[in-house]
Amino acid sequence: MSKAKLLLVEDDMALSELLIWHFEREEFKVKHTVDGEEALLLARENPPDLVLLDWMIEGLSGIEVCRRLRRMPDTANVPIIMLTARGEEEDRVRGLETGADDYVTKPFSPRELVARVGAVLRRVRPALAGEPLLHGDLAMDTVSYKVRRDGEVIPLGPTEFRLLKHFLEHPGRVFSRERLLDSVWGHDSDIEPRTVDVHIRRLRKALNKGGKTDIIRTVRSAGYALDSDSAG
Repeated sequence: MSKAKLLLVEDDMALSELLIWHFEREEFKVKHTVDGEEALLLARENPPDLVLLDWMIEGLSGIEVCRRLRRMPDTANVPIIMLTARGEEEDRVRGLETGADDYVTKPFSPRELVARVGAVLRRVRPALAGEPLLHGDLAMDTVSYKVRRDGEVIPLGPTEFRLLKHFLEHPGRVFSRERLLDSVWGHDSDIEPRTVDVHIRRLRKALNKGGKTDIIRTVRSAGYALDSDSAG
């Protein structure tokens, strides 16, 4: 299983340490904060695969953090699970209406929470569970690092593989060169944005071999996207 990025927003330090221990044992990469404003900053800098968000935290409330995460383009579709001592139905409904995907009432079993997070991620991000990524006649096996189009193996370099994986995880979504640099190369990269164009050309050349349809769409002045129409 690929390491999933988890953002934990919880001001109970004893509970936080317990959860971090359980999730890191399952090979999650955990970032933790007690503060709502910092949570938004962390999510903006490096969007997580899932957010565990306490209702009652310092600074902004969990509900407001949830609302703002849903408004931010990079986290609009990131699963959010609310952690709270509030068990009333009205509060539960309010959390879900704000954009939370699930709701866990304290006290809870950390092992059960890990299992629930795993189930959510398998549903929204198959690659994190080692399942193949499929798009039309294209299939990527993230375990064996093989890509096939129409059943034929396509040799790709490591950068092109990561680039295609990113597109397959977000079909139809347009990414700027800068966002692709952050997501594929990492925040510490000092590579020029135009380098992305070179790797896009290499990826297209490999995928379109034999006259196949170009599935990477160029959006003028915006960036690139995996064409959703090509999924069949």
